[in-house]
Amino acid sequence: MARPTSAADAAGLGRGRAVAFVLPALVLIGVFLLFPALWTIYLGLTDYRLTGLAAADPQVVGLGNYTAALADPRFLSSLWLTLLYVGGSAVIGQAGLGFALAWILRTRTGPLRRIVEGAVLLSWILPSTVVGMLWFALLDRDDGTLNALLHTPGFAWLLDYPLLSIIVFNVWRGTAFSMMLYSAALENVPPSHLETARLAGASVPQQLRDVVLPTIRRHVLTNLLLISLWTFNDFTPFVLTGGGPEGRSEILPVYVYRVALHDGQLGVGAAISFLILLINLVFALAYLRLLRGRRRARKVTEVAEVAAAGGPPA
Repeated sequence: MARPTSAADAAGLGRGRAVAFVLPALVLIGVFLLFPALWTIYLGLTDYRLTGLAAADPQVVGLGNYTAALADPRFLSSLWLTLLYVGGSAVIGQAGLGFALAWILRTRTGPLRRIVEGAVLLSWILPSTVVGMLWFALLDRDDGTLNALLHTPGFAWLLDYPLLSIIVFNVWRGTAFSMMLYSAALENVPPSHLETARLAGASVPQQLRDVVLPTIRRHVLTNLLLISLWTFNDFTPFVLTGGGPEGRSEILPVYVYRVALHDGQLGVGAAISFLILLINLVFALAYLRLLRGRRRARKVTEVAEVAAAGGPPA
């Protein structure tokens, strides 16, 4: 193979090799991410249906699907239920319980820690449908394990408390990720700082507020971002309640499934999916802005400390 005769030829050859390495990944991204996204946006602008004349010859309706979805009380109810689901199971449940377990287990050794970590991880690595069917068997009204243990035969957990049931289910299923992330983050907290705070008379809540949380706040925000997005797009509760009864557990992913596949309105379903994407972007931008704000505040604090000390050392 001929060698490059100049620096420009060498740079061009390097760029060509870089493109050759990156091209397969770009093709996969285009086929499996970019094209479906563009196709979903197009469908959201049409009256496309699974059957009928609209399936053979869909017509462009513009923003009609979006305005219809935003004016639909069912969509607004599903959005509210989804926010409650995310706040209860992800922000409060998974993040709170995950941190509590990581904090309690950080100084534990031996079989007890391995048993607790193994039990929590097992609920996370099992397939979602399997876990859903296990919880359905646990909460079933007629032959449910929970009713047998509580001696309350016939109590309908999934019918009387559908939203609470799927919140508790998702907390149990997804706490492992938060626990592992916080366990790794707590290793970055200097033990000497905790010991100094304890000797100064700080209580555990004060230690968490003044020492632990300022050190791991980036991990906290990252964890909240990830579990919020995962929970917002979670379809697994459909296995437990199917969105019922009377839509009381119909979160947005279940609502999209019913509109697009059950009712056959693919155009409306695509429009709602795009709205869900926009809501996810709002979540992500809010967390990223909060993270940048924390970084900016920390830099300002560092500059103020340096200035107060008389400037940087020579």
